[in-house]
Amino acid sequence: MTRLSDGLFQRIDSNIDDLVALTCDLVRFPTVNPPGEAYAPCAEYIANRLSRSGFEIIFERGTGTPGDNDRYPRTNVIARRQGARPGPTVHFNSHIDVVEAGEDWTCDPFVPTIAGGKIYGRGTCDMKGGLATSIIAAEAYIAANPDYDGAIEISGTVDEESGGFGGVAYLAQKGYFSKPRVDHVIIPEPLNKDRICLGHRGVWWAEIETKGEIAHGSMPFLGDCAVRHMGAVLERFERDLFPMLAAKHTAMPVVPDGARSSTLNINAIHGGQTDDYSGLPSPNVPDSCRMVIDRRFLIEEEIKEVKKEVVSILEGLRKDRPKFEYAIRDLMEVLPMMTDRDQPVPTTVAAAIRSVMGKEPEYVVSPGTYDQKHVTRIGHLHDCIAYGPGILDLAHRPDEFIIIADMVESAKVMALSIDALLHPSN
Repeated sequence: MTRLSDGLFQRIDSNIDDLVALTCDLVRFPTVNPPGEAYAPCAEYIANRLSRSGFEIIFERGTGTPGDNDRYPRTNVIARRQGARPGPTVHFNSHIDVVEAGEDWTCDPFVPTIAGGKIYGRGTCDMKGGLATSIIAAEAYIAANPDYDGAIEISGTVDEESGGFGGVAYLAQKGYFSKPRVDHVIIPEPLNKDRICLGHRGVWWAEIETKGEIAHGSMPFLGDCAVRHMGAVLERFERDLFPMLAAKHTAMPVVPDGARSSTLNINAIHGGQTDDYSGLPSPNVPDSCRMVIDRRFLIEEEIKEVKKEVVSILEGLRKDRPKFEYAIRDLMEVLPMMTDRDQPVPTTVAAAIRSVMGKEPEYVVSPGTYDQKHVTRIGHLHDCIAYGPGILDLAHRPDEFIIIADMVESAKVMALSIDALLHPSN
C-alpha cells in the first residue's frame, strides 16, 4: 500500500459518520419515479454539498423529455472540479430516482434506519448509497492529493428507472458524456462491492392490444370479448414462447444465473372498464385489452428476431382464432452491450479491488439495463462500467438496505481508481 493510499484510507475511515449521514440525507428525498417527485431539491442538496468541496455546479433540466413538466421537472446536477493541470476527466454518475416503496416494509422507507451495520430505506442500495460513496471517495482524494491532474466530475441524474431519457440520455446528447469533456465513467449501480459490471442484456418493451366489440354484459354473444382474446395470447406464450426463451443461453457473464437465458415479463394487463369509478361497474363486453411486455434478450440475439417471435404468435392467432385482431406498439428498445474488460476503467477498478479487498474481482453483466447504454451509444464513450457497493438482489425490494462496511471498502476502491485514471503513467 503506497503512502497516498494509506492517507486516502485513513481519511475515508475517519469519515464513516459523514458517509452514513450523507446516505441518510439522500434517502429522505422521496424521489419516486414515476412521477418524478423531489428531483429538484435532491439535486440542489447534492450541489450544495459538492460546491463546498470546490466543485463548479451545472443544473440541466431534461426539457421536453418524457414526464417533464413544471410540477415534475427533470432536474439533473453535474459537478466538476478541475485539477492543477490539464489531464483526463473521471466521472461518477448516479441516478437519484427510486422506484415506489411498495408494501411489506417493516420501517418507513423514506426515514432511514441504521441497525446492525446497515442503513435501511428506499434507494439505499439502488443507488443513493453508491452516490454517497462516490462523493466521499472524491472528497477524500481531493483532500489527500489537492495537486491532482485532470478533473473529477460527479453527477446526479434522473429517470434511470424509466429509461434515463430525461437524465443521462439528455445529457449525452448535449456532450456531457463524450470526449474531450469526459474520458472515464464509473456508475455506482448496486452490483456488489467485488464485482465489475461490464454491460447489460438488451430490452424490448412493447404494448400488445387485442380488439373486440362492445356489447351488453348480459348478452356477451352479441359482442366480442377482447380480454378472452388476450387470454389466448397468454396461452400461446405459455405453450410456445416461454419454453423457447428458457432454452436460449448466453456466453455473457450475466448475474444471477437465471438471467443467462432470455426472459419475458408480463408487466401489466388492462382490459375492460377502468377502476377510476365509484360504485359498481357497468355491464359491458370489453372491446380492448392491452398488455405490456418486457422482453430481455441476449447479445447473441438480433432485435428483429426477438420481435418476430412475438409477432409470429399473434399472426398465428389471427389465422387460427375467429375475429382475432391485434395491434402492437414499440415502447422502448435497447441493444445488449458489454465493455471490453481491457479498457482503462475496468482494468483500474480491478487493480483497486485487489489492493483493497485482497481478492480477484468478478466480471459480470447486469440482467437489466442502466445508463451505461446512453454513455456508450449516444456519447460514444466506451470506457464505462458499473461498480458500486450495493447488493444487486436487494434493489427494488421491501426493507432495502446497504451495508456500511461495503460502502467504506467501495469508497477506497473508487479513490484509488481516481488516482490511477488521472495519472495513468504513475
